[in-house]
Amino acid sequence: MKYVNARALLPKELVSELQEYIQGGYLYIPAVQEQKKCWGELSGYREELRQRNQRIMEEYRGGRAVEAIAEKYCLSVHTIRKIVYYS
Repeated sequence: MKYVNARALLPKELVSELQEYIQGGYLYIPAVQEQKKCWGELSGYREELRQRNQRIMEEYRGGRAVEAIAEKYCLSVHTIRKIVYYS
């Protein structure tokens, strides 16, 4: 999360009103529920993991051993089994 100076973003009157409640501190303003993103959507990491898991599934279906896949992706055998059995 990046901090933004209120003076650079908000009207002067609103900054003055906020200073009645807090001065020199940090104020978190939550996103509107309809605009919230799920974990990893903003950074793209969710999609990256989905693609990785798809490659793991393809390798497993192609006959590659769970142990070999785990070593290739630096994951535990247990994690690979969760991906291939529950995805």
